[in-house]
Amino acid sequence: MLGGGQLGRMFGQAARRSGFGFVVFGDQSDSPAGQIADHTFSAEFLDEDALKQFAAIVDVVSYEQENIPVRTVEVLQQYVPVYPGPALLKASQNRLLEKTALRSIGIPTADFLRITSAEELTEGVRSFGGDGILKTVTLGYDGKGQARVRSQQDMAALWSQFKTSEAILEKVVDFQFELSIVASRFGNGECRFYSPSVNHHLNHILDVSISPSPLISARQIRDAQQMAQGILEHFEVIGVLCVEFFATRDGGLVVNEIAPRPHNSGHLTMDACRSSQFEQQFRAICGLPSGDVKQQSPAVMMNLLGDHLMNATPERWASVFELPGVFVHMYGKAEARIGRKMGHLNVLAGTVEEAEAIGHEARRRLGFMSSR
Repeated sequence: MLGGGQLGRMFGQAARRSGFGFVVFGDQSDSPAGQIADHTFSAEFLDEDALKQFAAIVDVVSYEQENIPVRTVEVLQQYVPVYPGPALLKASQNRLLEKTALRSIGIPTADFLRITSAEELTEGVRSFGGDGILKTVTLGYDGKGQARVRSQQDMAALWSQFKTSEAILEKVVDFQFELSIVASRFGNGECRFYSPSVNHHLNHILDVSISPSPLISARQIRDAQQMAQGILEHFEVIGVLCVEFFATRDGGLVVNEIAPRPHNSGHLTMDACRSSQFEQQFRAICGLPSGDVKQQSPAVMMNLLGDHLMNATPERWASVFELPGVFVHMYGKAEARIGRKMGHLNVLAGTVEEAEAIGHEARRRLGFMSSR
Protein backbone atom coordinates (compact mmCIF):
# COMPACT_ATOMS: atom_id res chain seq x y z
CA MET A 1 0.00 0.00 0.00
CA LEU A 2 1.33 3.41 -1.01
CA GLY A 3 0.49 5.71 1.89
CA GLY A 4 -0.04 5.01 5.56
CA GLY A 5 -3.30 6.81 6.36
CA GLN A 6 -6.63 5.51 7.60
CA LEU A 7 -7.77 4.25 4.19
CA GLY A 8 -4.65 2.10 4.02
CA ARG A 9 -5.33 0.89 7.56
CA MET A 10 -8.87 -0.21 6.75
CA PHE A 11 -7.70 -1.87 3.53
CA GLY A 12 -5.04 -3.73 5.52
CA GLN A 13 -7.58 -4.88 8.10
CA ALA A 14 -9.83 -6.27 5.38
CA ALA A 15 -6.95 -8.00 3.58
CA ARG A 16 -5.54 -9.49 6.79
CA ARG A 17 -8.90 -11.10 7.63
CA SER A 18 -8.54 -13.10 4.43
CA GLY A 19 -4.95 -14.12 5.11
CA PHE A 20 -3.02 -11.56 3.08
CA GLY A 21 0.21 -9.95 4.23
CA PHE A 22 0.37 -6.16 4.15
CA VAL A 23 3.29 -3.80 3.53
CA VAL A 24 3.17 0.01 3.63
CA PHE A 25 5.39 2.41 1.70
CA GLY A 26 5.87 6.11 2.28
CA ASP A 27 4.95 6.63 5.92
CA GLN A 28 6.12 5.90 9.45
CA SER A 29 5.63 2.60 11.26
CA ASP A 30 3.32 4.31 13.77
CA SER A 31 1.04 5.68 11.02
CA PRO A 32 -2.56 4.37 10.98
CA ALA A 33 -1.70 1.77 8.33
CA GLY A 34 1.83 1.18 9.59
CA GLN A 35 0.50 0.03 12.96
CA ILE A 36 -0.99 -3.09 11.37
CA ALA A 37 1.56 -3.68 8.59
CA ASP A 38 4.07 -6.55 8.38
CA HIS A 39 6.66 -4.00 7.31
CA THR A 40 6.83 -0.26 6.65
CA PHE A 41 9.15 1.52 4.24
CA SER A 42 9.59 4.99 5.75
CA ALA A 43 11.02 6.37 2.53
CA GLU A 44 10.24 9.21 0.16
CA PHE A 45 7.87 8.33 -2.67
CA LEU A 46 10.56 9.16 -5.26
CA ASP A 47 13.28 7.05 -3.63
CA GLU A 48 13.74 4.58 -6.49
CA ASP A 49 16.08 2.27 -4.59
CA ALA A 50 13.54 1.92 -1.78
CA LEU A 51 10.75 1.41 -4.32
CA LYS A 52 12.69 -1.48 -5.89
CA GLN A 53 13.16 -3.07 -2.45
CA PHE A 54 9.44 -2.63 -1.76
CA ALA A 55 8.46 -4.15 -5.11
CA ALA A 56 10.70 -7.17 -4.45
CA ILE A 57 8.65 -8.31 -1.43
CA VAL A 58 5.08 -7.67 -2.63
CA ASP A 59 2.88 -9.21 -5.31
CA VAL A 60 0.59 -6.26 -6.07
CA VAL A 61 0.42 -2.58 -5.12
CA SER A 62 -2.43 -0.11 -4.62
CA TYR A 63 -2.61 3.40 -3.18
CA GLU A 64 -4.77 5.00 -0.52
CA GLN A 65 -4.59 8.65 -1.53
CA GLU A 66 -4.27 10.60 -4.76
CA ASN A 67 -1.25 12.70 -3.83
CA ILE A 68 1.16 9.88 -4.67
CA PRO A 69 3.57 11.05 -7.42
CA VAL A 70 2.68 9.51 -10.77
CA ARG A 71 6.38 8.76 -11.20
CA THR A 72 6.19 6.45 -8.17
CA VAL A 73 3.59 4.30 -9.90
CA GLU A 74 5.53 4.33 -13.16
CA VAL A 75 8.67 3.10 -11.42
CA LEU A 76 6.84 0.35 -9.55
CA GLN A 77 5.06 -0.86 -12.69
CA GLN A 78 8.41 -1.98 -14.05
CA TYR A 79 8.52 -4.62 -11.33
CA VAL A 80 5.01 -5.30 -9.99
CA PRO A 81 1.36 -4.61 -10.95
CA VAL A 82 -0.06 -1.34 -9.57
CA TYR A 83 -3.84 -0.79 -9.48
CA PRO A 84 -5.46 1.55 -10.35
CA GLY A 85 -2.84 2.62 -12.88
CA PRO A 86 -1.26 6.02 -13.47
CA ALA A 87 -3.91 7.39 -15.86
CA LEU A 88 -6.62 7.71 -13.20
CA LEU A 89 -4.10 8.91 -10.62
CA LYS A 90 -2.82 11.64 -12.92
CA ALA A 91 -6.33 12.88 -13.77
CA SER A 92 -7.50 12.87 -10.16
CA GLN A 93 -4.49 15.00 -9.13
CA ASN A 94 -5.38 17.82 -11.51
CA ARG A 95 -8.86 19.29 -11.52
CA LEU A 96 -8.48 20.65 -15.04
CA LEU A 97 -7.39 17.26 -16.41
CA GLU A 98 -10.12 15.50 -14.46
CA LYS A 99 -12.98 17.67 -15.69
CA THR A 100 -11.65 17.74 -19.23
CA ALA A 101 -11.46 13.92 -19.27
CA LEU A 102 -14.98 13.59 -17.89
CA ARG A 103 -16.38 16.02 -20.46
CA SER A 104 -14.60 14.09 -23.23
CA ILE A 105 -16.67 10.97 -22.44
CA GLY A 106 -19.95 12.86 -22.13
CA ILE A 107 -20.14 13.08 -18.34
CA PRO A 108 -21.54 16.39 -17.05
CA THR A 109 -19.50 18.57 -14.71
CA ALA A 110 -19.82 22.14 -13.49
CA ASP A 111 -18.76 24.67 -16.11
CA PHE A 112 -15.14 25.62 -15.51
CA LEU A 113 -12.34 27.90 -16.67
CA ARG A 114 -8.56 27.78 -16.39
CA ILE A 115 -7.33 30.81 -14.47
CA THR A 116 -3.76 32.14 -14.58
CA SER A 117 -4.14 35.77 -13.44
CA ALA A 118 -6.30 38.17 -11.46
CA GLU A 119 -7.54 39.60 -14.75
CA GLU A 120 -8.71 36.18 -15.95
CA LEU A 121 -10.34 35.61 -12.57
CA THR A 122 -12.24 38.90 -12.85
CA GLU A 123 -13.47 38.08 -16.34
CA GLY A 124 -14.29 34.48 -15.40
CA VAL A 125 -16.42 35.46 -12.42
CA ARG A 126 -18.23 37.98 -14.60
CA SER A 127 -18.92 35.32 -17.24
CA PHE A 128 -20.38 33.05 -14.54
CA GLY A 129 -22.87 35.69 -13.46
CA GLY A 130 -20.79 37.20 -10.68
CA ASP A 131 -20.32 34.03 -8.63
CA GLY A 132 -17.90 31.09 -8.72
CA ILE A 133 -15.63 28.78 -6.76
CA LEU A 134 -11.89 29.19 -7.19
CA LYS A 135 -9.84 26.05 -6.50
CA THR A 136 -6.22 25.08 -6.70
CA VAL A 137 -5.59 22.75 -9.65
CA THR A 138 -3.68 20.30 -7.49
CA LEU A 139 -3.87 19.27 -3.84
CA GLY A 140 -6.57 20.61 -1.56
CA TYR A 141 -9.25 18.54 0.15
CA ASP A 142 -11.86 18.92 2.92
CA GLY A 143 -12.35 22.55 1.86
CA LYS A 144 -8.66 23.43 1.66
CA GLY A 145 -7.38 25.27 -1.40
CA GLN A 146 -10.71 26.74 -2.45
CA ALA A 147 -12.75 29.89 -1.97
CA ARG A 148 -16.15 31.25 -3.00
CA VAL A 149 -15.60 34.25 -5.27
CA ARG A 150 -18.07 37.05 -6.02
CA SER A 151 -17.65 39.96 -8.39
CA GLN A 152 -17.51 42.59 -5.65
CA GLN A 153 -14.39 41.06 -4.09
CA ASP A 154 -10.83 42.32 -4.59
CA MET A 155 -9.68 39.84 -7.25
CA ALA A 156 -6.04 40.90 -7.15
CA ALA A 157 -5.83 40.29 -3.39
CA LEU A 158 -7.67 36.96 -3.64
CA TRP A 159 -5.46 35.74 -6.49
CA SER A 160 -2.37 36.73 -4.53
CA GLN A 161 -3.56 34.71 -1.52
CA PHE A 162 -3.74 31.53 -3.63
CA LYS A 163 0.01 31.74 -4.38
CA THR A 164 -0.28 29.74 -7.60
CA SER A 165 0.26 30.26 -11.32
CA GLU A 166 -2.75 28.16 -12.33
CA ALA A 167 -6.16 27.54 -10.80
CA ILE A 168 -9.64 26.46 -11.85
CA LEU A 169 -12.80 28.53 -11.54
CA GLU A 170 -16.00 26.51 -11.35
CA LYS A 171 -19.48 27.82 -11.88
CA VAL A 172 -21.68 27.38 -8.83
CA VAL A 173 -24.11 24.48 -9.28
CA ASP A 174 -27.64 25.00 -7.95
CA PHE A 175 -28.12 21.61 -6.32
CA GLN A 176 -30.58 19.95 -3.94
CA PHE A 177 -28.14 17.64 -2.20
CA GLU A 178 -24.80 15.88 -2.59
CA LEU A 179 -24.42 12.16 -3.15
CA SER A 180 -21.69 9.70 -4.00
CA ILE A 181 -21.32 6.18 -5.30
CA VAL A 182 -18.50 3.73 -4.67
CA ALA A 183 -17.83 1.36 -7.55
CA SER A 184 -15.35 -1.39 -8.35
CA ARG A 185 -14.06 -2.95 -11.56
CA PHE A 186 -12.36 -6.31 -11.96
CA GLY A 187 -9.86 -7.73 -14.42
CA ASN A 188 -12.60 -9.36 -16.49
CA GLY A 189 -14.33 -5.98 -16.93
CA GLU A 190 -17.10 -6.67 -14.41
CA CYS A 191 -18.30 -3.56 -12.56
CA ARG A 192 -20.10 -3.62 -9.20
CA PHE A 193 -21.81 -0.74 -7.41
CA TYR A 194 -22.72 0.03 -3.83
CA SER A 195 -25.94 1.79 -2.96
CA PRO A 196 -25.36 5.55 -3.34
CA SER A 197 -25.27 7.67 -0.19
CA VAL A 198 -26.47 11.19 0.53
CA ASN A 199 -23.71 13.24 2.14
CA HIS A 200 -23.90 16.17 4.53
CA HIS A 201 -20.87 18.39 5.09
CA LEU A 202 -19.92 20.80 7.87
CA ASN A 203 -17.13 23.30 7.26
CA HIS A 204 -16.38 21.55 3.96
CA ILE A 205 -15.67 18.24 5.75
CA LEU A 206 -17.92 15.21 5.36
CA ASP A 207 -20.03 14.86 8.49
CA VAL A 208 -22.72 12.26 7.78
CA SER A 209 -23.40 9.75 4.98
CA ILE A 210 -26.82 8.11 4.70
CA SER A 211 -27.77 5.02 2.69
CA PRO A 212 -30.25 4.26 1.33
CA SER A 213 -31.77 7.71 1.13
CA PRO A 214 -35.32 8.52 0.02
CA LEU A 215 -33.92 11.66 -1.61
CA ILE A 216 -32.23 9.61 -4.34
CA SER A 217 -34.54 8.61 -7.19
CA ALA A 218 -34.36 5.40 -9.20
CA ARG A 219 -33.26 7.48 -12.19
CA GLN A 220 -30.42 9.03 -10.20
CA ILE A 221 -29.24 5.61 -9.01
CA ARG A 222 -29.20 4.40 -12.61
CA ASP A 223 -27.42 7.54 -13.84
CA ALA A 224 -24.83 7.35 -11.05
CA GLN A 225 -24.05 3.74 -11.91
CA GLN A 226 -23.78 4.47 -15.64
CA MET A 227 -21.45 7.43 -15.09
CA ALA A 228 -19.29 5.50 -12.63
CA GLN A 229 -19.03 2.63 -15.09
CA GLY A 230 -18.07 5.04 -17.86
CA ILE A 231 -15.25 6.42 -15.70
CA LEU A 232 -14.06 2.96 -14.65
CA GLU A 233 -13.92 1.81 -18.27
CA HIS A 234 -12.39 5.01 -19.68
CA PHE A 235 -9.46 4.82 -17.27
CA GLU A 236 -9.33 0.98 -17.42
CA VAL A 237 -9.54 0.86 -13.64
CA ILE A 238 -8.92 -2.32 -11.70
CA GLY A 239 -9.86 -1.53 -8.13
CA VAL A 240 -12.23 0.86 -6.41
CA LEU A 241 -13.17 4.48 -6.98
CA CYS A 242 -15.77 6.93 -5.72
CA VAL A 243 -17.68 9.49 -7.75
CA GLU A 244 -19.15 12.51 -5.97
CA PHE A 245 -22.18 14.24 -7.50
CA PHE A 246 -24.42 17.26 -7.15
CA ALA A 247 -28.10 16.37 -7.54
CA THR A 248 -29.62 19.23 -9.52
CA ARG A 249 -33.14 20.54 -9.08
CA ASP A 250 -34.33 18.94 -12.32
CA GLY A 251 -33.34 15.49 -11.03
CA GLY A 252 -30.09 15.28 -12.94
CA LEU A 253 -26.55 14.61 -11.72
CA VAL A 254 -23.38 16.65 -12.17
CA VAL A 255 -20.03 15.14 -11.23
CA ASN A 256 -18.14 17.15 -8.61
CA GLU A 257 -15.01 15.04 -8.12
CA ILE A 258 -13.67 11.52 -8.47
CA ALA A 259 -11.49 9.74 -5.93
CA PRO A 260 -9.26 6.93 -7.27
CA ARG A 261 -9.68 4.85 -4.10
CA PRO A 262 -12.17 3.96 -1.38
CA HIS A 263 -13.90 7.00 0.09
CA ASN A 264 -15.05 8.37 3.41
CA SER A 265 -18.69 8.14 2.31
CA GLY A 266 -18.21 4.41 1.65
CA HIS A 267 -17.13 3.56 5.19
CA LEU A 268 -20.65 2.43 6.08
CA THR A 269 -20.12 -0.57 3.78
CA MET A 270 -17.77 -1.98 6.44
CA ASP A 271 -20.78 -2.99 8.56
CA ALA A 272 -23.78 -2.66 6.25
CA CYS A 273 -22.53 -4.91 3.42
CA ARG A 274 -21.09 -8.41 3.33
CA SER A 275 -18.16 -7.16 1.24
CA SER A 276 -16.90 -3.69 2.19
CA GLN A 277 -15.31 -1.21 -0.20
CA PHE A 278 -11.92 -2.27 1.20
CA GLU A 279 -12.60 -5.96 0.61
CA GLN A 280 -13.65 -5.10 -2.95
CA GLN A 281 -10.37 -3.25 -3.37
CA PHE A 282 -8.18 -6.21 -2.41
CA ARG A 283 -10.39 -8.66 -4.29
CA ALA A 284 -10.07 -6.61 -7.48
CA ILE A 285 -6.32 -5.97 -7.36
CA CYS A 286 -5.56 -9.59 -6.38
CA GLY A 287 -7.54 -11.07 -9.28
CA LEU A 288 -10.31 -12.48 -7.08
CA PRO A 289 -14.06 -12.47 -7.83
CA SER A 290 -16.30 -9.71 -6.52
CA GLY A 291 -17.83 -10.00 -3.10
CA ASP A 292 -21.49 -9.38 -2.25
CA VAL A 293 -22.00 -5.59 -2.29
CA LYS A 294 -25.73 -5.63 -1.57
CA GLN A 295 -26.57 -3.53 1.48
CA GLN A 296 -28.03 -5.60 4.31
CA SER A 297 -29.41 -2.79 6.49
CA PRO A 298 -30.15 0.93 6.48
CA ALA A 299 -26.94 2.62 7.64
CA VAL A 300 -25.45 5.95 8.58
CA MET A 301 -21.77 6.85 8.79
CA MET A 302 -20.79 9.70 11.12
CA ASN A 303 -17.25 11.04 11.16
CA LEU A 304 -15.42 11.50 14.44
CA LEU A 305 -13.19 14.55 14.21
CA GLY A 306 -10.96 15.93 16.89
CA ASP A 307 -13.88 18.31 17.57
CA HIS A 308 -16.06 15.40 18.70
CA LEU A 309 -13.47 13.92 21.05
CA MET A 310 -12.22 16.88 23.05
CA ASN A 311 -14.44 15.97 26.01
CA ALA A 312 -14.40 12.18 25.56
CA THR A 313 -13.55 10.08 28.62
CA PRO A 314 -13.52 6.31 29.20
CA GLU A 315 -16.90 6.64 30.91
CA ARG A 316 -18.35 8.56 27.96
CA TRP A 317 -17.01 5.94 25.56
CA ALA A 318 -18.61 3.19 27.64
CA SER A 319 -21.98 4.89 27.25
CA VAL A 320 -21.51 4.96 23.47
CA PHE A 321 -20.88 1.21 23.42
CA GLU A 322 -24.23 0.75 25.19
CA LEU A 323 -26.10 2.06 22.14
CA PRO A 324 -27.65 -0.54 19.78
CA GLY A 325 -26.28 -0.94 16.27
CA VAL A 326 -23.24 1.30 16.79
CA PHE A 327 -19.87 0.18 15.34
CA VAL A 328 -16.81 2.20 16.38
CA HIS A 329 -13.85 2.52 14.00
CA MET A 330 -10.82 4.47 15.24
CA TYR A 331 -7.75 5.21 13.14
CA GLY A 332 -4.94 5.02 15.66
CA LYS A 333 -3.96 8.68 15.46
CA ALA A 334 -2.17 9.85 18.58
CA GLU A 335 -3.22 13.50 18.60
CA ALA A 336 -6.78 14.80 18.27
CA ARG A 337 -6.99 18.16 16.50
CA ILE A 338 -9.91 20.30 15.40
CA GLY A 339 -10.97 19.18 11.91
CA ARG A 340 -8.77 16.07 11.94
CA LYS A 341 -10.47 12.77 11.12
CA MET A 342 -9.87 10.47 14.08
CA GLY A 343 -12.39 7.74 13.33
CA HIS A 344 -16.01 7.16 12.43
CA LEU A 345 -19.19 5.54 13.68
CA ASN A 346 -21.31 3.24 11.56
CA VAL A 347 -24.87 2.90 12.82
CA LEU A 348 -27.29 0.22 11.60
CA ALA A 349 -31.00 0.41 12.40
CA GLY A 350 -34.44 -0.33 10.97
CA THR A 351 -34.53 3.05 9.23
CA VAL A 352 -31.91 5.62 8.33
CA GLU A 353 -33.78 8.17 10.45
CA GLU A 354 -33.38 5.97 13.50
CA ALA A 355 -29.74 5.28 12.67
CA GLU A 356 -28.96 8.99 12.31
CA ALA A 357 -30.65 9.79 15.62
CA ILE A 358 -28.59 7.11 17.38
CA GLY A 359 -25.41 8.45 15.76
CA HIS A 360 -26.07 11.99 16.99
CA GLU A 361 -26.81 10.61 20.44
CA ALA A 362 -23.48 8.76 20.37
CA ARG A 363 -21.57 11.93 19.60
CA ARG A 364 -23.57 13.78 22.29
CA ARG A 365 -22.55 11.12 24.80
CA LEU A 366 -18.92 11.74 23.88
CA GLY A 367 -19.47 15.33 24.98
CA PHE A 368 -20.03 16.95 21.60
CA MET A 369 -22.98 19.30 21.24
CA SER A 370 -24.13 19.19 17.62
CA SER A 371 -25.31 22.33 15.88
CA ARG A 372 -27.67 20.31 13.68
